[in-house]
Amino acid sequence: MKETQTLETKKNSERSTERICGSEAVIKCLIAEGVDVLYGYPGGAIMPVYDELFKYQDQIHHVLTRHEQGAAHAAQGYARISGRVGVAMATSGPGATNLITGIADAQIDSTPLVCITGQVPSHLLGSDAFQETDIVGISTPVTKWNHQVTRAEDIPEVIAKAFYIAKSGRPGPVLIDITKNAQFGELDFKYEKCTGVRSYIPVPKTAPESLQAAADLINRAKKPMIVWGQGIILGEAEAELKAVIEKAGIPAAWTIMGASAIPTSHPLNVGMVGMHGNYAPNVLTNECDVLIAIGMRFDDRVTGDLNTYAKQAKVIHFEIDPAEVDKNVKTDVAVLGDAKASLQALLPLLNENSHTDWLQEFRKLYDIEFEKVIKHDITPTKEGLTMGEVLREINKQSGGNAAIVSDVGQHQMIACRYSEFNKTKSNITSGGLGTMGFALPAAMGAKMAEPERDVVAIIGDGGFQMNIQELGTIFQTQIPVKIVVLNNEFLGMVRQWQQLFFDKRYASTEMTNPDFITIAKGYHLETKRVTKREELAGAVEEMMASEGAYFLEVCVEKEDNVFPMIPSGASVSDIRLS
Repeated sequence: MKETQTLETKKNSERSTERICGSEAVIKCLIAEGVDVLYGYPGGAIMPVYDELFKYQDQIHHVLTRHEQGAAHAAQGYARISGRVGVAMATSGPGATNLITGIADAQIDSTPLVCITGQVPSHLLGSDAFQETDIVGISTPVTKWNHQVTRAEDIPEVIAKAFYIAKSGRPGPVLIDITKNAQFGELDFKYEKCTGVRSYIPVPKTAPESLQAAADLINRAKKPMIVWGQGIILGEAEAELKAVIEKAGIPAAWTIMGASAIPTSHPLNVGMVGMHGNYAPNVLTNECDVLIAIGMRFDDRVTGDLNTYAKQAKVIHFEIDPAEVDKNVKTDVAVLGDAKASLQALLPLLNENSHTDWLQEFRKLYDIEFEKVIKHDITPTKEGLTMGEVLREINKQSGGNAAIVSDVGQHQMIACRYSEFNKTKSNITSGGLGTMGFALPAAMGAKMAEPERDVVAIIGDGGFQMNIQELGTIFQTQIPVKIVVLNNEFLGMVRQWQQLFFDKRYASTEMTNPDFITIAKGYHLETKRVTKREELAGAVEEMMASEGAYFLEVCVEKEDNVFPMIPSGASVSDIRLS
């Protein structure tokens, strides 16, 4: 009987392997991981993989971006809206180095990417061969893991490990560099998904005593406040967060990366924290008695001066990455683990409560902000159009159901402040790295991942020109994304700082722009330019109704500023309304 089982096992093993080249193995691995879209740019060192990809066009859709940075950002957009791993591919040398900005962006924003680069043959490594670059060395500081493959037989195991590491625990980018000889070499192909890596613990075990200590502090609190970040979205813990804040009656604010996890209209959603966040949650951070941070890392743009940040409060930190605990803000209770599981376990330990008087303090400060800032941003009080008016009109016409992909600058802050979100994964932006040029390619990726959703890119005239070439990708691939360029003919955020802190010395921030409409028409996009208030509603309606890609340029006030604002290095209590 044993002998029969051994023969059967051997036969099954033989049937499960096939003799193929390394480059075909790469494609088969991607298919096994469920990859349906791949963003990239071919070149000599990755050409064998592209040759095999040609045979599998019916299983993987390759999108030829116009720049490798665009490929990385497109993969990010795909990952951020879908929750799946985004994949980008490039050749060696400049192709690989052009991916680095997108990889660094993904690393700091915890976006799961697998990037595959070609490399010169093994025998030429270290010889300064044509288009040889030590991409493993270059990418080490900005990847969760990276690896160079020099043998064809190692490809399946390395790719399986890459996908597991990219998605598990706190997500992040992984880079695999494959030498050309490994692509040409042969192997007996068999693919097994990775389910664990020795010494790598993606989700730390949650200590029951830490949950109880957190619950005790929350139940005794008179002025509790939650600040949630992207950890809620990455952990798919939106329902659990909503249940916690509703049961305990706790006002909850969000970081830029956490936006949309809870609908904007929720009565306990008190707005955005941070440098250009809402007045109430910033000021009251320094008045709460218990601060509950969930899936956020206490970034400097959130905390301002650490010496004055929430010193009166007991701090509870729910976090999947132990390295983030006590890194910036000293915590009283750290709850390690996955946000979804931790909040599920916390919920029965909480008392039902309502903090009506405390919540009213948020509402009073909101009223002050509305009178001094918000109503001037979203209502026509000036001759020229404001960025806030444009976002208000997009909200109205999309019903708060669109995914908003913003670039970096004043328009980004306006988009985060004034977009209405009814669905999670609706705010896609470059948070930690602040990468201009992010939005156009990221919007392409987001739309391809969720073709049934409206995806609107909100971009400044400066950032738009950093990856303007991706209009070619949109044209060739027919991606029906909506592109809104808010044109103030300035690098607006830098200009604002120059106005406020450098005596209006506008050094190298005024833009002499090309005719964006003519450029967009050159890529055969539907286009419209808006210069007057009475044109805005009709133009947005036309854009949202369009079945294809649409380019809308809105000429806005040149020297509008974004308030509130916490000056760099100041306390959150020092937030300025003007």
